[in-house]
Amino acid sequence: MARWGKPRSRSTPWLRGAGALSFIAGAAALLGIITAEALYPDGYSTGASMISDLGGTEPPNSIVVEPSATIFDTTMMSTGLLVIVAAVLLYVARRRLTLVVPIAVFGLGAFGVGAFPGSTGLPHNIFALTTFFAGGVAAVFSAGILKGPFRVLALVLGAVSLVNLIAYFILQERWFVADLGLGGLERWIAYPIVVWLLGFGGYLMAGPPADER
Repeated sequence: MARWGKPRSRSTPWLRGAGALSFIAGAAALLGIITAEALYPDGYSTGASMISDLGGTEPPNSIVVEPSATIFDTTMMSTGLLVIVAAVLLYVARRRLTLVVPIAVFGLGAFGVGAFPGSTGLPHNIFALTTFFAGGVAAVFSAGILKGPFRVLALVLGAVSLVNLIAYFILQERWFVADLGLGGLERWIAYPIVVWLLGFGGYLMAGPPADER
C-alpha cells in the first residue's frame, strides 16, 4: 500500500485514465517523429540530425521544412498536454508529488519543445533540456509505485536517459555514445523516456495491485 502513496476511494478509474493518456502520449510522440522523419527531404540523418531539426534547425540560418515541421511541433505540443493531464489525474488518484511533479514538468517541457521549435534558439534549448531531465527523473521516481519486472526496467530506462544527458555535458565528444552522432546520442536520451512512458501507461491502465485497491 505504501508504494502507491495514501489510498483514496474509487481511485482506480483515475489511475487508468492517467495510464491511457500516458500511453497515447508515448505512442503519439514515437509515431509523430517517425512520420516527420519520413516526410523530411533527403539529407536528414538520425545520426547527424537532431530530433528537433524536424521542427526547425537552429539559428542563425534556420531551415523549416513542411509538412515535417507542423507534424513535429503539433506532436510535441499534443504529447505535452496529454502528459500534463495524466499528471493531474495521477495526483487525484494518489497524492504523490515526488512523482507527479516530474511528470508534469516533463509534459510542460514537451509542450514547449513544440511551441518553441529549434529555430527559436535558446527558448527551445531550455524546454528540450527540461524535457530530457524531467522525463528521466520521472522514470526513475516511478519505480516507487511499481512492482514486478517493470520496476527495474523503469529505473534502467530513466538511468540510461539521465546518464547519457549528464555524461555528454561533462565529457562532450569523449562520451562513447557520441560516436553515434549528436542525433544518435539525443535519441539515446529521448527514446528511453518514450519507451518508459508507454510501459508506465500500460501499467497504470491495469490499475493498482489487488492488495492495494
